[in-house]
Amino acid sequence: MAEKFIELGHTVLGCGRSRDVIEQLRRTYRPPNDFAAVDVAFESQVEPWAARLLSTHGAPDLLINNAGIINQNAPLWQVPAEEFDRLIDVNVKGVANVIRHFVPAMLARKTGVIVNFSSAWGRSVASDVAPYCASKWAIEGLTQALAEELPRGMAAVPLNPGVIDTDMLRSCFGGSASRYPDPKKWVEKAVPYILALNSRDNGKSLSVMRGQ
Repeated sequence: MAEKFIELGHTVLGCGRSRDVIEQLRRTYRPPNDFAAVDVAFESQVEPWAARLLSTHGAPDLLINNAGIINQNAPLWQVPAEEFDRLIDVNVKGVANVIRHFVPAMLARKTGVIVNFSSAWGRSVASDVAPYCASKWAIEGLTQALAEELPRGMAAVPLNPGVIDTDMLRSCFGGSASRYPDPKKWVEKAVPYILALNSRDNGKSLSVMRGQ
């Protein structure tokens, strides 16, 4: 997504946990684009990162929360507490941490779109991924409640990206994951779709691959 947004002329301010990937993005995409190694599960890391970006770039027009991890396939009672806790910390608390430190600046302008990545498993369920389902159902509720709190002119959207051939999908689907679009193909539809979201979409549960 970062590559496609930049290709279309947008400035991207992003973060991720992998320092190697972040360093590669920094070398490839120079300022005003900005990439930082941040684990959104920790508010102590999000707060100074957000403060720095807001002081240099101002409030974002589009805020995307797409950090997410999945549990190893297992019945709920076999998922270790540490694994469950980490998943909730990233998938739910991480979204709240980013919102807490960026949205006030967006509210001051009364413009901007917040996109929180959900999942088909935020609207349905499957065996052996109960923690992940729980986190994405939480994102659906959190985002729709947030939508009720925003002023006119803004939007919060829980967005199902569709099924994409990623490492995460392979952990669930194995080799059959290859039947689905890879990320490079996915962004060709997803990025323009996200850029077209506006205040009329506030609170709507939307899906990229179905376009609805």
